[in-house]
Amino acid sequence: MKRVKHLLTVLGMLVCGTGVAFAKGEIEVEFTADYFGKYVWRGQNLDDDNVFQPGISVSYDGFTVGIWGSLELTNINNNNEFTEVDYSLDYSGSIPGLSGVGYSAGLIYYDFPNTATADTTEIYWGLNFDLPASPSITFYHDLDEVEGTYISLGAGHSIENIMELGSGVPVGMEIGASFGWGDDSYNNYYWGINQGKINDFVLSASFPIEVADWTVTPSMNYVTLFSDNIRNSDVYDTNSDFFFAGISVSKRF
Repeated sequence: MKRVKHLLTVLGMLVCGTGVAFAKGEIEVEFTADYFGKYVWRGQNLDDDNVFQPGISVSYDGFTVGIWGSLELTNINNNNEFTEVDYSLDYSGSIPGLSGVGYSAGLIYYDFPNTATADTTEIYWGLNFDLPASPSITFYHDLDEVEGTYISLGAGHSIENIMELGSGVPVGMEIGASFGWGDDSYNNYYWGINQGKINDFVLSASFPIEVADWTVTPSMNYVTLFSDNIRNSDVYDTNSDFFFAGISVSKRF
């Protein structure tokens, strides 16, 4: 619980300082509000129906502090209650002397209110490359309950303008894909499989639209489990292939 209080304290300090810092353009605040037909995380079907997922983050000089939550909209798990609240702290920058290579490092505290799931903490670190398809690799290591490692390999491509709406509003397109691999400890905790395996493959296409200083982004998402052993575990759902849509609204200050 001390970790949560520390993150909230840093977030509060940054928000309270925006009145002075905004004039210098040093602090950026972002609000997000997402609606998805399912909540699938690293191949785990955590909610098979509608969820609302709001978040807020504050960035300053490479540091970002954020709070994000997942609200149940049906009675499958907990009707109209938050079942997950994540608190994150990130530092990102560019590696000196290596042109086009960026890095990120930080921690995520996962809180699961209104559920029997134990809270836990991950640290992470990763690299991203200014190359075609924007490849990236990120390592997540759980320090508490799981004591395991998950590695994500990602790639993506953005197109600024694929079409325009009737009023001349441009519509972009962002395509992303990722593979996730879990070690034996990670897979044993989440899937009951005491082996390192490629877990999930994710493919997404989103279409950002700028509307009155807000960004509205419809998306289509596909998630599948790669390992037959994990598929056969049926820990989260007997169906191992998920296709769902969503819409996100965001604004930066």
